[in-house]
Amino acid sequence: MSANQLATASRQDNRVNLNHLAIVLHKPRLAENIGATARAARNMGLFHLVVVQPEDLDQERMLKMATGSSAELIHNLSVHADLAAALGPFEYIVGTTARLGGSYRQSPVTPRDLARQLIPISQNNQIALVFGPENWGLTNDELALCHALVTIPTGDFRSLNLAQAVLVVAYEIFLARQDLADRFVPRLANSFQLEAMYAELQDTLMQINYIGHQNPELWMLRIRRFFSRHGLRAAEVQVIRGICRQIDWYVRRRFSNPSP
Repeated sequence: MSANQLATASRQDNRVNLNHLAIVLHKPRLAENIGATARAARNMGLFHLVVVQPEDLDQERMLKMATGSSAELIHNLSVHADLAAALGPFEYIVGTTARLGGSYRQSPVTPRDLARQLIPISQNNQIALVFGPENWGLTNDELALCHALVTIPTGDFRSLNLAQAVLVVAYEIFLARQDLADRFVPRLANSFQLEAMYAELQDTLMQINYIGHQNPELWMLRIRRFFSRHGLRAAEVQVIRGICRQIDWYVRRRFSNPSP
């Protein structure tokens, strides 16, 4: 590797790996907003755009807003019918929210703080930045799929156009850089693996009456946050699922053959 190549690699290592980052629009309402988002993403060096349950995919209207090279994102658009399925391949998922408070919207970070956090994670993991519908944003159930939350500080009027919100977050990510010498993050389990583990873990904890049957999702939110803070690798997910299966086997055996 030449000196110039080494210098380029060094610069890339202390920035977010933009090739590992995708913008995900959940239930976007207007084709023009998808096009404007593609342009904002391309301005900041992002090439992956995913849409889930869009109301309007009129390509002509999208391309009116996605001018120049940003049209490539529209031509390569990834379209899905289900958010959980769309997020399945990603190892780290960030949800955006303008509304704060409540159990599901605690401790969001600013785009600038998020950008610094994503630098080490992005080196070995695929990251999704999820934006909700223009009129109400992501629901609590949709935010539960996310490992982190980000909110854009504003004045009294908090409503941002979808493409504006994407541009603000992507801008901070594009600019962020830091020393990664002590911040290696390994390849993490993807959302498909994690969601299967959470479902099995919830069933197991309900079976042994560790969590209540009235609102198990709220109990599981705390467990999700705990694991999200630390990050789980695929092998670790398998260990937890193995423990759940062993508990399930023991409980079934115990109650099918009760002692006198």
